[in-house]
Formats: sequence, C-alpha cells, structure tokens
Amino acid sequence: MNHIIYKKLSDCALRREKADLVLKNARVVDVFTDAIYAADIAITEGRIAAVGSGYEGRQETDLGGKYVLPGFIDAHLHLESTMVTPNELISLAALCGTTTFIVDPHEAANVSGTDGIDYILDQTEHSPANVYVMMPSCVPATDFDDNGCILTADKMAPYLENPRVLGLGEVMNSPGVISGEPGLHAKLELFGGRILDGHAPSLSDEDLSAYVAAGIRTDHEASSYEYALKEARRGLHVHIREGSAAHNLKDIVNGIISDGICTENFSFCTDDKHVEDILRQGHIDHNIRTAIRLGIPPVQAVKMATINTARCYGLHHLGAIAPGRQADLITTDDINTLTILTVYHKGKRLDPAQTPVIRKCPDALKHTVRLEPVTSDIFRLPITKDEPHVIQLNPAQITTADVRRHFEKTENYIPSDGFCKVAALERHKGTGLTGIGICEGYSIRGGAVASSVSHDSHNIIVVGDNDADMAAAVNAVIRSQGGYSLACQGNVYDTLPLPVMGLMSEAGFHEVNKKLERMILQAHRMGVPEDIEPFITLSFLALPVILQLRVTPRGVLDTVNFRYIEY
Repeated sequence: MNHIIYKKLSDCALRREKADLVLKNARVVDVFTDAIYAADIAITEGRIAAVGSGYEGRQETDLGGKYVLPGFIDAHLHLESTMVTPNELISLAALCGTTTFIVDPHEAANVSGTDGIDYILDQTEHSPANVYVMMPSCVPATDFDDNGCILTADKMAPYLENPRVLGLGEVMNSPGVISGEPGLHAKLELFGGRILDGHAPSLSDEDLSAYVAAGIRTDHEASSYEYALKEARRGLHVHIREGSAAHNLKDIVNGIISDGICTENFSFCTDDKHVEDILRQGHIDHNIRTAIRLGIPPVQAVKMATINTARCYGLHHLGAIAPGRQADLITTDDINTLTILTVYHKGKRLDPAQTPVIRKCPDALKHTVRLEPVTSDIFRLPITKDEPHVIQLNPAQITTADVRRHFEKTENYIPSDGFCKVAALERHKGTGLTGIGICEGYSIRGGAVASSVSHDSHNIIVVGDNDADMAAAVNAVIRSQGGYSLACQGNVYDTLPLPVMGLMSEAGFHEVNKKLERMILQAHRMGVPEDIEPFITLSFLALPVILQLRVTPRGVLDTVNFRYIEY
C-alpha cells in the first residue's frame, strides 16, 4: 500500500482525522467469523480505515440497520459473451453488486489475437469495478479447430508486466497437459507461481489427478456434485457456474448441503451470461439468492461470492469488510432475499443513471468476417450410413450425447421429426471449410438460426430444418460483419449485428436486450424448447473441448476419441 494512503487510513482509524465517508448504523456481514454485528464503517481514500463505533466523516450516511456486504466477485467470465461492449456489461452487473470480474478474454483472442486482448484491457481500464484478466491459454482451443490467431508463450510474456493480469486462463487442452505437450507446458511454466485456471470436464480419476499435478488450481466445468467433489478432493477450487446455457448450481449446492462439506474452496461464476438474463435475474447476486433458497446459510453463501474467491486469486485487498480492504460494499435490507439497494466501489456510490464510458473500437476489429455469401448447396449432406451419429442436446447443460439414429440413405438429408442440420463455416481466413452434421433436441421448424459467436474459434454456426433458410441466416450474419440471425420461411426475421470481432454490439444493453428477447421468443415459437436458450446453446455446439460431439468447419468431431465421424 502507498505510504501516503496508509498514513491517511491510520489517522482516520486513530480518530486523528475525519473519514471521507462513514456508513453509520450498519449491520456488517463478517466473512471472517460468519457473524453479523452492528458497527460504523469509516472509509478514506477508497479503502476501509476502521469498523467500529463513533467515527466521524466529512460525509455520513445513516443506514438505519441495513446489512452491508463485501462487493461480489465473478470468479470466471467471458465479457464478450454478453454481446455488449465491456463497460456496458460491467456497469449493469456492478449495479447487481458485482464489483470484481475475473475475465478470460479468449473469445477476443481467438478472433483477433493480442489485439483482442488489448481491446478488453483498454476498454476496462476505467470501469466502475475491478477488472482482472486471465491470459488465454488455448488459442486455439485444440488443433481440431480453425480460429483467427495462434497465441504462443512468447506472445504472452509481455503481459506478465501488467498488474491486472493475474495468471493463466482456463487450460482447455487437458490431453496436452496430461501428455506433456511442450508448447502448452511452456505456458504453464511462464505463469508458474501464479494462478492457473482449469477446464476439466468429465476426466477420469487418473486423468484429473495428472491434470491437477501440472499446477492447475481451479475449474468451473463441474456439471454435477459428484464431479465437483472429485475436483475439490484433489485440491481444485471449484467455481460453481450458473450462466445462460450451463446451470450447474442446483445440483452442486444440493450435494454440498446433503453431505455437509466445507464450502471454503467453492466460489460462484457466470462464465457466459446474456444481458437479457442479467436484466431478468441479476448477476452473481442471483447465484447467492439461489444458494440461500436451496439451504446454504446466508453468510456462507456470501463468502462463496467474496472472500473465497479473493483468497483463491490472491486479491487480499478485496472480499471482506475490514481495515485496509478496498471499500467495495453493498447494502441490502434483507440478507435472505438480497435485494441490492446501493453499491459502493472504492468508497464511491454507483449511480444507476451514469452513462458507461465506452472507448472507440479500432476499425480493424470490426471487419473480421471474411466469408463470401453462400448458397443453399453448401449445406448438402449425403447419408451413406444406416445409423449415423447424431449430436443430442442436453437441456440446461453444454455437454452433448453421441447417439445413433436410423435414416434412409440419401444424396441430401432433409430434417424431420425433431432433427436439424447443424453446420460450421470457417470465417477468419476465407478457406471455404464447412462441416455439417445432424442434431437432435433443438427442434426448430420452418427456419434457421445462425451466429458468428461459436466457442471458441467463433466461426459461423447455423442450425435449421432446411437449406434455404440456413443460407439466408448465414448471409445475414455475413452482411452484418457478425451477429445473430433468425430466418423463417424464406425470409430473414431479424438480425442482431455484432460487428466488434463478430462478438459484441456497439449498441447499449437495453437495445441489445430488446432485440434479443424478440428473437428468442420467435425461436421458441418455431419449436426450440423452452429449456434451451437458442443462441448460447447453439454457440457451444462448436466447442471441441466439451463432450461428446461437436461441429467444426472440418466436420463433426468425436471429442472422446478425437476423430471426425462420417455420415
């Protein structure tokens, strides 16, 4: 801590000087003793000088017995997945009480490399919250995909000097970790001594142990309590994910309650959450409320969103209400329902009417869809096998199942009975690669949905029940230089342009939300089940590091055996 700032804190704590702000008559939620006690909170220079009684301030606010909590921390998220520019999202989520964001910008990096990472760092430099970055580790996620850039250890090294870069982002190439792949282990060694985030879904006991032995310290991919427990027993800090497509909180929290295990090494994250869901549910506050409703004691749930995460990432100035800590604070009148009343960041009350500071996006990041318009012929899919592989969706999860279904042999498959075609088109280098498969469970009828957001390489992905609408939806995305598009009965119903790297809109979150709600409603009217989020679910069908079948521009990939399947 700066000596001058410390002297001011000390003078305030010793009552030699008035505080900048005193929050009087608070009920302090103490994450160190799991208690709640009455006190005043004296704040100077954006930090807490003292928690006690009788402190005087140049400004005083009487809370009248309201609860004061530490600001919440999102342990792992991709800002780009919200589809709005970074400070649009941060300004919205901060009003929900999230004052710290641990960001992995691997979406931007997969499209635009270090230029994408620099964009995220630049845009968040003056945010109304703390934004830390984990350096993307797997760009591309695997060698089985086609992205825009390759990020090697030597390109990462300069970022070690940035104090906002905490460590290495989610290490998705678990086979590469376990086999000792030199390029990947060079990145692990580069960030040795810092936190290494994991990405380890569905590993065997032996593989998970080998993966953790490489120095990986966290994971957010547990979709069941049993797997989360297996990770926790191996020393991983488990980030319980509750986003727009992946809903893992209920199962994991119910298991924690049933077994009565310690929650010290559990935190909350959103990973990928649409602005529409944030406006409707909240952000990390939604995770806390849900955990409390399921039976986690309120203070314990708060700790999972504050001190647990701060300790995990070595952010010792955050996560608690205590002298010397940054004054990131939340007030509420009911710790069980957790209605957020006011939010303070560095001792300043956030103003809901404040317009987010948005910096200009470089023009080079707004022309990343390098694909000519397509015709319906590109989606031709001959069936030569009696029972080809089908990608079966799992509601409320991002994993898929590999199932076999009987279809008549044909020169071009025409979907029916709840099946759809799904295709991925390479959009970064103009290679013309297009992979096509069949999926079950999306169930759209009379149309198609296309997106330039498709994890993690962010090629164009499209799903539909006819080739003409699939082509129309894809061409709408191309014209917009990225975005979401929905076509039905030969016409484009609507498009949400995402011109920033094909990932983000330059419009405000209310405008984005209004259009997104309209498109989601129409997709459900066209047959997409209510328990499937049409766009985020589609975006994960391209991710080749998640089980079991994924569609890439090179074809449908079996991610268990790492081989392409034939139809």
